[in-house]
Amino acid sequence: MTITINNLVKKFGSVTAVDKVNLDIKDGEFVAFLGPSGCGKTTTLLMIAGIYKPSDGDIIFDDRKVNDLPPKDREIGMVFQSYALYPHMSVYQNLSYPLRLKKRPKEEMKREAQRIADLMGIGHLLNRKPGQLSGGQQQRVALGRALIKKPKLLLFDEPLSNLDARLRISMRSEIKRLQRELGITSIYVTHDQIEALTMADRIAVIKNGVLQAFTDPESLHDRPKTLFIAEFIGNPPMNLFVAEIKSENGKLYAIIGDVKIEIPDVRRPKKVVNGNVRMGIRPQDILIDEKEGFDTEILFVEPMGRDDLIVCKVGDMQIHFLVDPTTNLKAGNKIKLKFNMQKCQYFDMETDLSLLWN
Repeated sequence: MTITINNLVKKFGSVTAVDKVNLDIKDGEFVAFLGPSGCGKTTTLLMIAGIYKPSDGDIIFDDRKVNDLPPKDREIGMVFQSYALYPHMSVYQNLSYPLRLKKRPKEEMKREAQRIADLMGIGHLLNRKPGQLSGGQQQRVALGRALIKKPKLLLFDEPLSNLDARLRISMRSEIKRLQRELGITSIYVTHDQIEALTMADRIAVIKNGVLQAFTDPESLHDRPKTLFIAEFIGNPPMNLFVAEIKSENGKLYAIIGDVKIEIPDVRRPKKVVNGNVRMGIRPQDILIDEKEGFDTEILFVEPMGRDDLIVCKVGDMQIHFLVDPTTNLKAGNKIKLKFNMQKCQYFDMETDLSLLWN
């Protein structure tokens, strides 16, 4: 099923929760809605589901406008954060409930419930009640209940938020595997960038109800079109500084405090001006270079397992970068750093738009 969203608006009184969102989702695609709490991503999902009615704009499934179509007629399956299982029913009864509502024959319900349960790896748990299951098992039941209807569209509303970190990793891969095998168009709402980046074919980043970008994970990370995307995507977050851009003898330089760095031609901002810009560089793109680097002092070291996060000070500016733990750096050490200027980003101080990718 393809999903087309044209100028979608949702207002609650004087508050605009979703503001003229446009999306074109391909058949079989896995799309994530990503953004902070209150940005409008769940509201958009609920309009697609038919639970909320749009204030303006159109929602089109394949070639059919569905604005006024009730949820039960939209051929969708939904998986919620709370699982929404009936506690007094067994796993079998929870799984088969959508078929019972459609008054399907008992044999068909048994057959389909067993098939879905085996697919979800819970075939041996059909007689248990939800209270006898782990969080991961309950989530599998909730997903199975959505799949038993054979939907053309799967909608996920932060389904892994209640699981511990280890279980979230396994469920991420499990959901993505099932989605690929079944080929069902899926929309996944999350505030967790790792979930979005690892699971989605494309990501719609939303801020204050406004769509910031709709593209693949690599483009979001490496070619952010707005300052918000640059700040929101990436862990640890991008370093951001106010830099003065100066042109001297045909070369372009970024000046940050007392540090002056040449900008390579391949990374020149499209709109070259002599003045201040917001300059960004990710922690993994900063290197120790005792020959060509600028002087810094380490404030503290934060072990992160595979890497150590180092916080340095240059004048009034703090810089975060990553090193191998075997480097054995300590607070108070004086080192020289070098930016990989092939990876730097530049943003307009007034509009927050990228000076490289817009």
